[in-house]
Amino acid sequence: KNAQGEKVEDTQWHNVVAWGKTAEIAGDYLKKGQEVAIEGKLVHRSYETSAGDKRYITEINLNELLMIGGKK
Repeated sequence: KNAQGEKVEDTQWHNVVAWGKTAEIAGDYLKKGQEVAIEGKLVHRSYETSAGDKRYITEINLNELLMIGGKK
């Protein structure tokens, strides 16, 4: 709740990298905006664009996935 007592929803988007069976399950059952709980490792990396600009990215390498939102 905010200072005025109103309910506030905060949505956060993150880049998640999954491999193997976990990736297959995520691809088959997860949809954009679905609520999940994940456990993984934060990975920071950089890359260079074709224009020569250096970019930085943070991803979560997924270890465990728990689908907690109900069906919509």
